[in-house]
Amino acid sequence: MGIAEAGKDSGQFKAAISRKDYTSAKRLLSKLKLHLTEMSGLPPMLEQTSTASEELQLARDVLEHGVLLSAQMDDERGFENNYMQLRPYYLDARSLMPPSQQEGTLTGLNLLRLLVQNRIAEFHTELELIPPQAQQDKCIQQIVQLEQRLMEGAYNKVLEARQHIPHPVYSHFMDKLLNTVQDEVAGCSEQAYDQLSLAEAQKMMFLTSSKQMEEYATEHGWQVNGSTIKFHPSDEAAQSSLGSAELISHSMIYARELERIV
Repeated sequence: MGIAEAGKDSGQFKAAISRKDYTSAKRLLSKLKLHLTEMSGLPPMLEQTSTASEELQLARDVLEHGVLLSAQMDDERGFENNYMQLRPYYLDARSLMPPSQQEGTLTGLNLLRLLVQNRIAEFHTELELIPPQAQQDKCIQQIVQLEQRLMEGAYNKVLEARQHIPHPVYSHFMDKLLNTVQDEVAGCSEQAYDQLSLAEAQKMMFLTSSKQMEEYATEHGWQVNGSTIKFHPSDEAAQSSLGSAELISHSMIYARELERIV
């Protein structure tokens, strides 16, 4: 396949993504990736042919849209594979072609994915690989700030960040991160309190309605009594086996943690 024909297929591939025809998009992506392997100007060879710069830009564009496709399809394994194939274009080959306007968005999205998956060591490894000039991108800076807030336990600020995502494609991973935050707060609440008012629990879990709170409570095995949530409806016997001093100590620790969160 010549570069002109590959460019035509690339156009069809992007059009399929735009109309959410993911079956066609995946088929075209596989076809394009196969033909990219025949281009010697691409990593890892990076031969200086007459069409090398054109090949590099085409391949980078295809892989960038492959990452976007995976994100839209909620395909985290496909996202990781596509991003790993794209990364050399942002690192090894960046000086051989004009910069990509998608780089900051997709690099930040990859960092967010690692954050959501709690792969903190890999998050920092990836961050160190990003060239200093690229780290100034607002998408990347926002995710770095988000990681700092998570480490601090400032979960209310994490929730605020959900309202100001830098690109619509971030919404999927941000929703997953919010679920993680809710579960973390729920765990602290269970340890710190025997019961809470429905309104207080709803506020702590960052839920928007009492109905959502009741459904969340049911999922976690909590008991809703009118306007009150009881966290351990069948656990009194187990709790009584703890010494009173130990129980008070545990409760104070988790209560302080919750104060820091909210």
